[in-house]
Amino acid sequence: MPFDSILVLEDGSIFHGEGFGEEKVDVGEIVFNTSMTGYQEIITDPSYKKQIITFTHPHIGNTGINAEDHESNKIHASGLVVKEFCTKPSNWRSQKTLEEFLIEQNVMAISRINTRQLTQIIREKGSMACCIGSSRLVSEAEALQKAKSFSGLEGLDLAKEVSSAESYKWNQGVWPEYKESSNKNGPIVAYDFGIKTNILRLLSDYAGEVHVVNAKTSFDEVMELSPRGIFLSNGPGDPEPCTYAIENIKKFLDIKIPIFGICLGHQLLALAGGAKTHKMKFGHHGANHPVQDIKTKEVMITSQNHGFAVDTESLPGNIRVSHISLFDQSLQGIEFQDTPAFSFQGHPEASPGPQEIQILFSKFKSMVDAYVKT
Repeated sequence: MPFDSILVLEDGSIFHGEGFGEEKVDVGEIVFNTSMTGYQEIITDPSYKKQIITFTHPHIGNTGINAEDHESNKIHASGLVVKEFCTKPSNWRSQKTLEEFLIEQNVMAISRINTRQLTQIIREKGSMACCIGSSRLVSEAEALQKAKSFSGLEGLDLAKEVSSAESYKWNQGVWPEYKESSNKNGPIVAYDFGIKTNILRLLSDYAGEVHVVNAKTSFDEVMELSPRGIFLSNGPGDPEPCTYAIENIKKFLDIKIPIFGICLGHQLLALAGGAKTHKMKFGHHGANHPVQDIKTKEVMITSQNHGFAVDTESLPGNIRVSHISLFDQSLQGIEFQDTPAFSFQGHPEASPGPQEIQILFSKFKSMVDAYVKT
């Protein structure tokens, strides 16, 4: 049953609506996502830890929830904000409602919100702290105080919080075949900073068996696995505090083993190469972002989810810009000129899509194959 709810931003903006899911109070950084499909993949993306997601698409919950589309085993977002919350999904793959899933995961959603107005506030003022909660459990004044007390994401190392505690092997391909990889000539070692399931599936399809390790796994421990390549995953939070990862990546760069980074992994690779990062005003969150390949001038529509970016001006001479955003000209991809390492800010593995930039997995495979021959 819906319940009276409140959403309060640190600037004093107040929204009242209907709550769904777990009746509770939570805080986080509010962001907006412009995707029209894939809400299940979005809310289970570990990169959204400590964030409250505003969906600009007006109807959320229409297709329910199924067991196959999770990007991780839980909801990492602190809350959801929607215009219309669908309680009766209609889809042949649906196994439960979004509300049932929210209750299972102890997460709250608020609906009947003017998401257009809220998005305009975020665009003008930037991502900010907010509080979401049941009106029965928190007053406007209390919610505002909670929002103002939230520390924000800058300076937070969240990768170590979402990373798998234990290492594990993965050799299952993409939906619907889930084809098992036949290439087991040494693994691709994937650092889990908040890795998404479809990344593992694509790595398996393109490059063979994957060995997933904790974010803090040392260089020496990884080399004992005889890796054919190193993958740096997506993840939440600020990249700069992840010094343990940056130091490991520097060592991998020194031995010239193939490296491919996505999202947070892209930022960590850049930092290891001597570049700098910064917090964006409201970040990129959506599935309709145009990105241009600098060399070919080809434009691809991509999925994005990041609040930090690499400073183009800070790139050293041995790193070239490979891709830029056509929304704001921000850096989207880099490639090292003296070692087989590259990275992409967006999500080439995006499920349900777009899939145009999955060619980067093929590029990584080519690098790995060339490395094995040497």
